[in-house]
Amino acid sequence: MPDSSTGSTGNTARPSRRTVLAATAGVTTALAAGGTVQAAAGPSAPDDRKLRALVSRMTLEEKVGQLFVMRVYGHSATEPDQADIDANLREIGVRTAAELLAKYRVGGIIYFAWAHNTREPHQIADLSNGIQEASLGLPRGLPVLISTDQEHGIVARVGEPATLFPGAMAVGAGGSRSDARTLGRIAGRELRALGIRQDYAPVADVNVNPANPVIGVRSFGSEPDAVAELVAAEVAGYQHSGVAATAKHFPGHGDTVDDSHAKLPYIHHTREQWERLDAPPFEAAIAAGIDSIMTAHIVVPALDDSGDPATLSRPILTGILREELGYDGVVVTDSLGMEGVRTKYGDDRVPVLALKAGVDQLLNPPSLDVAWNAVLRAVRDGELTESRLDESILRILRLKAKLGLFTDPYVSRAGVDRAVGTRAHLAAADRIAERTTTLLVNERNLLPLSRRRQPKLLVVGADPASPSGTTGPPTRVLAGALTELGFTATALSTGTAPSAATVAEAVAAARDADAVVVGTYNVTASSRQKTLVEQLLATGTPVVAVAIRNPYDVAHLPGVPAYLAAYSWTDVELRAAARVIAGRVEPRGTLPVPVQRADDPATVLYPVGHGLRYR
Repeated sequence: MPDSSTGSTGNTARPSRRTVLAATAGVTTALAAGGTVQAAAGPSAPDDRKLRALVSRMTLEEKVGQLFVMRVYGHSATEPDQADIDANLREIGVRTAAELLAKYRVGGIIYFAWAHNTREPHQIADLSNGIQEASLGLPRGLPVLISTDQEHGIVARVGEPATLFPGAMAVGAGGSRSDARTLGRIAGRELRALGIRQDYAPVADVNVNPANPVIGVRSFGSEPDAVAELVAAEVAGYQHSGVAATAKHFPGHGDTVDDSHAKLPYIHHTREQWERLDAPPFEAAIAAGIDSIMTAHIVVPALDDSGDPATLSRPILTGILREELGYDGVVVTDSLGMEGVRTKYGDDRVPVLALKAGVDQLLNPPSLDVAWNAVLRAVRDGELTESRLDESILRILRLKAKLGLFTDPYVSRAGVDRAVGTRAHLAAADRIAERTTTLLVNERNLLPLSRRRQPKLLVVGADPASPSGTTGPPTRVLAGALTELGFTATALSTGTAPSAATVAEAVAAARDADAVVVGTYNVTASSRQKTLVEQLLATGTPVVAVAIRNPYDVAHLPGVPAYLAAYSWTDVELRAAARVIAGRVEPRGTLPVPVQRADDPATVLYPVGHGLRYR
């Protein structure tokens, strides 16, 4: 088989079916009698008898490896850059993805942009092929389940030229199940073409806390039933395309003021509140046939009073998720490198306790060597039984079989070209985005702006680091989009905490403009962004504000005559906001969360469903 893992720019021929079957002979021998395992979207379920026979042939070390999903640095499975080799040696003790597979026999690999896995589509496809080839070439080699976090909006690992969609809260503002299903179908098709067959999306958390630092606009909204409908629709779209969707973060991460990346949050919902607020989206995902569910590193005392995070809680994962909700698919942890799961126990205990709780896949431990050996030792010492591992491995193999990894694990560059970032897909993303932009305030019908009355625009505001794979910064993207629509727009980045000199520069420029468009980002009562906006208003130049992340910003800036919520600073959402500002499209989004008064959080300023129109 040709080596397709180097990331070269030349065309790599897709391996023939005969070549694939030859490469997977060690696997397919156990599956061959009586027919092969069904591929994705096949008419029948995988044959458990054949899969159990496959499990019985595995060594204990191979079984332990199947449970792990691990990061690895580099654009190539065999020839990464030296800096990535160094990072792999430092963090994992191997040089390459191929060595990772040979040493630990991991069942999954997760892609990250920061790990240099996702430079461009052909390279991603080549990396995926190289990973599969390396794993399948081992004795009793198994295909690898490659995953990533492609939520869209502010969390995406695969960037342009792949199609990037609005994030969940924007889709919630659009309120269309059809759009959510279309997003999942197109995004799933593109991921599958790249060799990625498990996506850690959609977010099923119900964001009922405006101060939530980790979920926010990653959630579809604050109404459980509305979130449940959109979760189910997106799941259907992804899985129709042959990609495993993953509802996260069970049992619900929507009401916290702490970030589980940095500490262990507590959710103080009663059992009745959990059933009413948090459970419905996960129940809907299960009813939709969700392939995998991700755990949350949160403590919910009403569900388990032990003080253990849900990831390590048998009452939550086995008692509620498995037994009460009847879920028998794959359960994957959130990253085991997050502090939320490391606060109470050491890195050697966490994976063992997660398996005892009911987890199947152990995601991205800080030290694979520590975690892998801890699980191996727990089985040898009798704390975990080998049959307990077999339960999880069977679920993982069922999923791999359903996704077609046993019959056709490879992808081709031609397939990438047919699926990734096509004109039709990009147009669909733009159409969906146009239905999400929400007009919150429009005094004296300031919007839409007119190219005749306000031809010269100044675009200022926050320029947070651009989400993975988007152009950015947002001021420049907005200015460019408005210029393309016939205005003369100048960008001036003022940041999230503009200095007095920066504010003065923006004010001077505003006096020479016909209107100012200002992007706001997580404005608080003490934010320097408030000073900027107030001084821009004092110039008398019309001011249009665009909340480029949380829609709650409007509560802190009551004097702004026109306010839009874009829900993210990704290109597709900013371009849609520009078309709304220019009057090319009608604002059609409505708030999927309430906005409370800044001076009286108990009072709702703009309710769920609020959204103005031009006509």
